[in-house]
Amino acid sequence: FLISGHGTKGVFELLSGWRRTRENLPFKDRVADAYSDVMVSYTMTSSLYFIAFGMGASPFTNIEAVKVFCQNMCVSILLNYFYIFSFFGSCLVFAGQLEQNRYHSIFCCKIPSAEYLDRKPVWFQTMMNDGHQHTSHHETNPYQHHFIQHFLREHYNEWITNIYVKPFVVILYLIYASFSFMGCLQINDGANIINLLASESPSVSYALIQQKYFSNYSPVIGFYIYEPLEYWNGTVQEDLKTLSQGFNTVSWIEQYYQYLRVGNISATNKSDFISILQSSFLKKPEFQHFKNDIIFSKAGDENNIIASRLYLVARTSENTQREAIELLEKLRPLSLIQSIKFIVFNPTFVFMDHYGLSVTMPVLISGFGILLVLILTFFLVIHPLGNFWLILSVTSIELGVLGLMTLWNVDMDCISILCLIYTLNFAIDHCAPLLYTFVLATEHTRTQCIKNSLQVHGTAILQNVSSFLIGLVPLLFVPSNLTFTLFKCLLLAGSCTLLHCFVILPVFLTFFPPSKKHHKKKKRAKRKEREEIECIEIQENPDHVTAV
Repeated sequence: FLISGHGTKGVFELLSGWRRTRENLPFKDRVADAYSDVMVSYTMTSSLYFIAFGMGASPFTNIEAVKVFCQNMCVSILLNYFYIFSFFGSCLVFAGQLEQNRYHSIFCCKIPSAEYLDRKPVWFQTMMNDGHQHTSHHETNPYQHHFIQHFLREHYNEWITNIYVKPFVVILYLIYASFSFMGCLQINDGANIINLLASESPSVSYALIQQKYFSNYSPVIGFYIYEPLEYWNGTVQEDLKTLSQGFNTVSWIEQYYQYLRVGNISATNKSDFISILQSSFLKKPEFQHFKNDIIFSKAGDENNIIASRLYLVARTSENTQREAIELLEKLRPLSLIQSIKFIVFNPTFVFMDHYGLSVTMPVLISGFGILLVLILTFFLVIHPLGNFWLILSVTSIELGVLGLMTLWNVDMDCISILCLIYTLNFAIDHCAPLLYTFVLATEHTRTQCIKNSLQVHGTAILQNVSSFLIGLVPLLFVPSNLTFTLFKCLLLAGSCTLLHCFVILPVFLTFFPPSKKHHKKKKRAKRKEREEIECIEIQENPDHVTAV
């Protein structure tokens, strides 16, 4: 789904560049014009994709799933680039040959004459019509008749640049920025196991009921002692009590100590301690379930306890997940500094470890990637103001997606972090051509420049984002919370990019620099210079006036 957004962008941009060429040109010239118009910017954006996901595939990423995903993305970007550069260009040449020789682009047969088609049914005319029946075949610019191009040129460009529409666009952006900022202040990490489960699975029902009724207790933590201990020693007993302090314990050790106290039995040495444990304590029905918690080994006639386990349950407040993570972070350092060698574990700790890193390391890596990408764009761009507007646009889209997905109850998990990195590239992919065409335009006013930019790139942007959003629809039918998170994030990325390209940027670029006055002065200077040259020619050749 992520690679389709970049791949279709290259397809639609190259197709748009091909359509802007004149049909009466040779194939070589048409391909050259299309590639020179599109492939420079597409090469730059592909490089930015490769750099951003290359950062995720680097050894700095400590989440293996993210690393593998980014590696696959890098390979896909390379294959996609060479596909656009080679195979798709060859398809355009083949389509151009069919078009020039008046062959049907689907059935590859000769298109009948207009007189023949008039005698056939409507469905036959529709299928065999090549779109040139009512105009000359070698029209100068047939792309102007494309229905999206016609709509943008004749209707949308005039409407969005209308002076009465601009105040409403400014208000819309202020609302957008307010909600984005409000969402950014409410960012949550993804420490919720429900997000990793299938939507209708029994595990979700269990987790919801557990959180609703028994959320005052942490998960049952396994406390594993993996070395022989002198359990009969008073110092060891005090250390175990200190470690389990503050927990509700389910422990054979506590039950055994209590059994010895109640029976007034002395077990102060190793032989008595193990002998009573095996022959008396573990034989009683109420204590037989502790047999699986103690591992004995026999060396000659002597028995030893080589490992044992007990269970801890901590009492927490309503924020169970966060307190459980803090509890885990406190227990683990103790296992390194205490004289007793132990480990603590619960199956949910796997997800807590995963989400404990979901906001720190990935954000740092993505932030470094964004900084590197922006530095590279600063050296690759043609105009510094274009780079400035690109940074503003990408930042606005990135913060918008981050804030709105928080308001849409999307946590900062692995999927959302990857989507945020992808949003950076997706925004550059679509905003950069529009902004640089505007900055380099030589029209007299900003309004004319933004109209020209939308006319050149608007069709490809609209086609690509629409195809991308329609391609997300199947994600709605996958019963998985992670997949639904992917759908939400990518839907916000496409919608915010479309909003900026067609609503916000066309209005704001008519208010702020770059100014187009110097283009007026240059054109006036050129016109004045041309008039002076004409006057000199007329003065040198007065008969020329008579001849004219």
